[in-house]
Amino acid sequence: MMPASHLKTATLATLALALTVSMPLAGGHSPVEKRQEAMKTMGRSAKTIGDMLKGTTVFDAATANQTLATMQSAASGFGDYFPEGSEAADSEAAPAIWSDKAGFEATLADFQSDLASAVAAAPQDQAALGAVFKEVGANCGVCHKAYRVKK
Repeated sequence: MMPASHLKTATLATLALALTVSMPLAGGHSPVEKRQEAMKTMGRSAKTIGDMLKGTTVFDAATANQTLATMQSAASGFGDYFPEGSEAADSEAAPAIWSDKAGFEATLADFQSDLASAVAAAPQDQAALGAVFKEVGANCGVCHKAYRVKK
């Protein structure tokens, strides 16, 4: 039988480990919260660019390029926000993200590459923005179709 002091130490160590494992990541956000926030950022950014492309807001090169950079930043760590065990979270992440990890990562890499190209292109007019955003938007659709469950 374990002495009471050892039992207390073991219990506290187990509790500390359980709390550490369940604690959100640095910054107070779990991977699920981070991916949800990244998707909200993407949505707001896509709306900003879409409004410029539709002409509902005036094209502004500085805003367009900053918005593309914001999207690139939001997408940069996105793959890390889907660790094993987070598939059970209440989110729109489809099970295919974990069952087809290689496909998901390849789709994400294409998206990140297209965003990098769009940022590097630094579009200075509405037509140029439309050209670079076409591929970015297409990859959004591919990923949402295969790896998102609409709730």
